[in-house]
Amino acid sequence: MQVGFIGTGSMGSILINALISQEALQPSQIVASNRTPSKVEALAQVHSGLQVAYDNKDVAKKSDVLFLCVKPLEYRKALEQMADALTPKHLLITITSPVRIAELEQYVPCAVARVIPSITNAAASGLTLLEYGSRVVSQQREWIVALFSKISHPVEIEDQYLRVASDICSCGPAFMSYILQQMIQSAVEETSISRDAAVQLTTHMIIGLADLLKAQHFTLPELQQRVCVPGGITGEGLKALEKGIPGVFNDVFKRTHEKFAEDRVEMSKQFIT
Repeated sequence: MQVGFIGTGSMGSILINALISQEALQPSQIVASNRTPSKVEALAQVHSGLQVAYDNKDVAKKSDVLFLCVKPLEYRKALEQMADALTPKHLLITITSPVRIAELEQYVPCAVARVIPSITNAAASGLTLLEYGSRVVSQQREWIVALFSKISHPVEIEDQYLRVASDICSCGPAFMSYILQQMIQSAVEETSISRDAAVQLTTHMIIGLADLLKAQHFTLPELQQRVCVPGGITGEGLKALEKGIPGVFNDVFKRTHEKFAEDRVEMSKQFIT
């Protein structure tokens, strides 16, 4: 099975590195292109055997499966560049959420699926969200699940829950990173602790919390209850959070859904011929 990547930017390169490091794919199975060729060439230097292509049509010709890892508004151009090379035997996988699978199916002759990765996949952890088009057959589904089981926990998701699931699984690490950075900054501002020390403590705290949840020792409410003893210091800290946090993620999800709706409209315009 030869696997092509159109685009090796942030998420494309994360996927390639993760899949190779977990031996889900061998470098020789991968052919990749990027509008900045030096980015693919750099990956090929790290992963001996990875094939560098200098146009998208060449990637399609050499691949059985194609990952489309470009920005949504670049989809039409990328598809046009490889249109002559796409056949019904290909499997096209989009990794972004605004692109409707049904629209892609009208534009290409092959099966189309969606895999939304997370930056956590770089550590062979977290989730990948899966959605299948009408042409995807059982063998292709099994291949996708097997591939992404090497670097994540794959979960099939319905289109109506695609955005909120992406917010939690894919955008969530950025949201949590921002919150933790605020925690570190406030610790430095309010005390004499050094930034390095605060970063180290926070990092180990979040790793320990993840391990605790993974082991299923406590649910989230149980964990809070066990740490926050009546009349204790944790409870005083939670009072501040109770003033500011409730409602914040309502606003987060409203904003992401609004942007998602706008992006889907713009994407639809690309596929109007």
